[in-house]
Amino acid sequence: MTENEKLDGSAAVNLAAEQSKHTADKNIPGLGFEGFPLEDDTANLRQGPSLHDGLLALLPLVGVWQGTGEANDHGEEYAFGQQLVISHDGGNYLRFESRQWRLNEEGESTGADQREVGFWRISEKDEIEVTLTNSRGLVEVLYGSLLNERAWQLESASTIATERGPVDHGPGKRLYGLMPNNNLGWVDERVVDGELVPYMSAELKRVAG
Repeated sequence: MTENEKLDGSAAVNLAAEQSKHTADKNIPGLGFEGFPLEDDTANLRQGPSLHDGLLALLPLVGVWQGTGEANDHGEEYAFGQQLVISHDGGNYLRFESRQWRLNEEGESTGADQREVGFWRISEKDEIEVTLTNSRGLVEVLYGSLLNERAWQLESASTIATERGPVDHGPGKRLYGLMPNNNLGWVDERVVDGELVPYMSAELKRVAG
């Protein structure tokens, strides 16, 4: 996208307002257990508990996002679909849950791929820390910072594979950012033979929040 095609601040706000007409009333369902003393998670800033003041720099991430992406896992290239739920319960952290499924050449699902769950936190100095657990047998800690009010960069500090997890999943770097169309794009690069190479990327559209 060229510089002339980029949205200015007012245009971005107007586009977000227009898109929210279709997503503002949607949210993840609460569990509904009687007597539970804590707030349900919400992926909609208009519903549920108020977002903790300490999370304002991460506010644009909150929502339910869906879309497609491309992966290159040590030479195995494939397309995938993804649903990403970023929610909160009023506490000073965001809950992160990603589900992916593989796609065939016609764009149809061929079954589940990997899942990832974790938490995002951010300090008063805008220092981001993320903990993630992956269904393939990986646990990862990432640290990062804001690039601007619409982009966040993370780098691996520790990547641990279980006994049956992947033995060749190196440390990496992730970038999340809101695109000019207000979709959420992300890129994950991993170290292979001492160099960062593309691993996964996707573009996701807000479907709730």
